[in-house]
Amino acid sequence: MVSSILAHLTALVVAAAPAVLARVASDSSSPKLVARKDWESPVYNYLYQFPLPIPPIKTPTATITNPVTNNPIDYYEIYIKSFTQRVYPNKGDATLIGYDGISPGPTFLMQRGREAVVRFINNATMANSVHLHGSYSRTPWDGWAEDVTQPGQFKDYYYPNSQPARFLWYHDHAIDHTAENAYFGQAGAYILHDPAEDSLGLPSGYGVYDIPLVLSAKQYNNDGTLFSPAQETTSLYGDVIHVNGQPWPYLAVEPRKYRLRFLDAAISRSFLLYFQRSTGSSAKIPFQVIASDAGLLTGPQTVDKLYISMAERYEIVFDFTSFAGQNITLRNTNDIAADTDYLNTDKVMRFVVSPTAVVDTSTVPAVLGHPDFPPSPPPTTVDHHFEFARSNGEWLINGVGFNDVAHRVLANVPRGTVEVWELENGGGGWSHPIHIHLIDFHVIYRSNDDGRSVLPYEAAGLKDVVWLAPGETVKVEAHYAPWDGVYMFHCHNLIHEDHEMMAAFNVTALLDLGYTETAFRDPMEGRWRAEAVTAAKFTSTAITQKVQFMASLQPYNNVDEVFTKLDEYWDTHTSAPPVKKRAAAGPAPAPRAATGAKTRRMRIDGDKITQVS
Repeated sequence: MVSSILAHLTALVVAAAPAVLARVASDSSSPKLVARKDWESPVYNYLYQFPLPIPPIKTPTATITNPVTNNPIDYYEIYIKSFTQRVYPNKGDATLIGYDGISPGPTFLMQRGREAVVRFINNATMANSVHLHGSYSRTPWDGWAEDVTQPGQFKDYYYPNSQPARFLWYHDHAIDHTAENAYFGQAGAYILHDPAEDSLGLPSGYGVYDIPLVLSAKQYNNDGTLFSPAQETTSLYGDVIHVNGQPWPYLAVEPRKYRLRFLDAAISRSFLLYFQRSTGSSAKIPFQVIASDAGLLTGPQTVDKLYISMAERYEIVFDFTSFAGQNITLRNTNDIAADTDYLNTDKVMRFVVSPTAVVDTSTVPAVLGHPDFPPSPPPTTVDHHFEFARSNGEWLINGVGFNDVAHRVLANVPRGTVEVWELENGGGGWSHPIHIHLIDFHVIYRSNDDGRSVLPYEAAGLKDVVWLAPGETVKVEAHYAPWDGVYMFHCHNLIHEDHEMMAAFNVTALLDLGYTETAFRDPMEGRWRAEAVTAAKFTSTAITQKVQFMASLQPYNNVDEVFTKLDEYWDTHTSAPPVKKRAAAGPAPAPRAATGAKTRRMRIDGDKITQVS
């Protein structure tokens, strides 16, 4: 299948290349040489001249039987290593460090219900930690910042793949230099499918009609090498926009519907994206948003622009049918938040539409998914308020930095309860996209000076990142389940994260839950830490024994039972933690998806426990 996809892509690009170059050269918006200072990097004169790369699909090294369930576990090996890439055709090579020596790293195409163990081997020069962003991984495999793998070591990460279909991504999370590792290439797509989504008839076929678009923004030195963010303390916005590692690429497409999966993998730049004809009308072209961080929305949201900040994912369907023989440019809006604009940061990539009509059987149903919204009735007060602000040159959360070990756990949340967190950008003109690990949340409220409320594509789905524009406050509601343990939350401007804008929350154990399970509460538990690379640990026998031992402790296969036990616990207990404050909520939730265990999520108000689902 993969070879046929690549063959299709190659044929499409080769066939379109002459027309592409001719049309790009004649476009009124083609790049122009300018004398004024519009660049930090050397001038890049090759907009829309090179095709969009499609990251290859990662294939398993082995498939191992789970000794408890007898289901397959796919085992993968990823090598973190340096490589060179010529970004400027007229300059020298840039040295990057990526997963399997490419950036973005290979794409994982996963099926819901099929577990995976990924062995990340560090053949680079700096420590790494891997976070599968969007997964409810147990704490030892969540990519805790201090749980690092040194050069010459490896770590096995065990992933559940049991959530509804969604666009996850894997990236570095090593303490103090996440920005540097991610910027130099440690990021990749991880796409989880399920039968419910596959049956909808959306545009499909990875790299053919289902296209990952990993956005980033970087800065280069005069010799074509990559400028390092290591000494940055505020932000590095970048003046060279990349998509899938290529500056300002083009993609040859057919006049039909495409599913475009956006990920903002930049370390500091946000985007406000829109589509526009390259010649003629300058009007923004409408499109349909179908999914956000945690998967499908309740239904498609038709808009003509899309906000996306660092680490957010949005999926859209764009219909090129009416634009046969034309060029469509994906643009970015200037003056977004605090971002510094340069000559061409208002451009992202170009779609070159074939003039030949095709048959398109894909569709976008009016009903897409059933996000597992925290339930109604809405709460009336806030559980926790967190201010993200700079103080005395430090990026802090409620005045605390991550290196303040004694105070960095800022919230204790009883397992299985629903909480509302209020997230405030404390000012200073900076953006703070906030990521909360473990959970999916519903954005229920936004207050700011520009009148932007909760966006339709936020309200219609669940997310794990929310963008706080300068001076903005948002409220998010989430169900803190299924696992207990200590997890991180932080700003995803990775410069801010590396300079302490990260904290932890503790989903507290229910000691009288009446259910026996292996504890995975400690993200630094010794037996799951990185190991030295030796030949003996890479034999098929050693790998099988390691994976089967991990599976024998049943970290994931009992998730439905855990939800049931949490139901029973909160249905019978009448005592409660201290009084909590709550906040106003937003739209009523959609029904819980039929594919998961139904749980009665509980809110705690003083000594009263209320069943809310």
